[in-house]
Amino acid sequence: MALRHRERRILLLGGSGFVGRRLAAALRAQGCDVRVPTRNRARSRRLLVLPEVELVEADVHDEATLARLLHGCEAAINLVGILNERGRDGSGFERAHAALAAKLVRACRAAGVARLLQMSALKADAEHGPSHYLRSKGMAERVVAAESAGHLAYTIFRPSVIFGPEDSFTNRFACLLRRLPVLPLPRPEARFAPVFVDDVVAAFAAALDDAQTYSATYELCGPDLYSLVELVRFLRDLLGLRRAIVPLPDGLGRLQAWVGEHLPGKPLSLDNFASLGVASVCAGGRAPPFGNPRRRVVDLVPTYLGAPAPGRLTRLRQSARR
Repeated sequence: MALRHRERRILLLGGSGFVGRRLAAALRAQGCDVRVPTRNRARSRRLLVLPEVELVEADVHDEATLARLLHGCEAAINLVGILNERGRDGSGFERAHAALAAKLVRACRAAGVARLLQMSALKADAEHGPSHYLRSKGMAERVVAAESAGHLAYTIFRPSVIFGPEDSFTNRFACLLRRLPVLPLPRPEARFAPVFVDDVVAAFAAALDDAQTYSATYELCGPDLYSLVELVRFLRDLLGLRRAIVPLPDGLGRLQAWVGEHLPGKPLSLDNFASLGVASVCAGGRAPPFGNPRRRVVDLVPTYLGAPAPGRLTRLRQSARR
């Protein structure tokens, strides 16, 4: 049965993050009341400007708390994800991804919530993923599919790298390019199909009450393929900077990741390095009924990183891979 378009409440885990804030606004535009748990309400104050978005300080890893948060909700959306953990044994990834997914499914079943949308990652694989990140994301998918059967209509999304204003990908490399005269680049041939954040948001919003998407997993990729070095060169040229980009062989790239793992904030970890070893491109699986993402890096990144001169923008578009 389709969810009502008005007066429905959605529990949005990860709603204070990059994708979550935009999804909360999209759900409000559809007439949903949105409940967003957060560890720190003050840090999520940007959501307070959205009417009918309820910010609740809560620990979502506590199953009893999840059950209370789901009271009165008709659906749950889980966007929670981490790119690095405090330790190095994978337990942080497993807690954030697989264990939380299991708790959420059980809490949904206990609360009578019939719909769940789950954010995963392209090339997530519980058994053969090369990194703790990809294996734990794959474990979460397995948990959602297995424990939802007969009780919960679920949909899983597997995006490639997500770009857009305030992302942690294009903005991070732009920051490094502005600061460093030389940028050493690990895994330079790692491949991506960057997908625009609003296309990801549109997919979640469209799937929410679409019965065709029940028990389905969808890959989300943008229309263009890039290697990591191509993307970074694009950003350098867009910003009009004269910077040396030095592709590193795997040995030096792994050393760079080891060093980054021991720096504050883990700007690059060995787990990140391992994830880059598989191509984050779609395999041509099941197409979503609402269409594939079509918005392009070359058209949208200049809108938030600074538009280049018209002639340079034309050259960038011509050099973009289709």
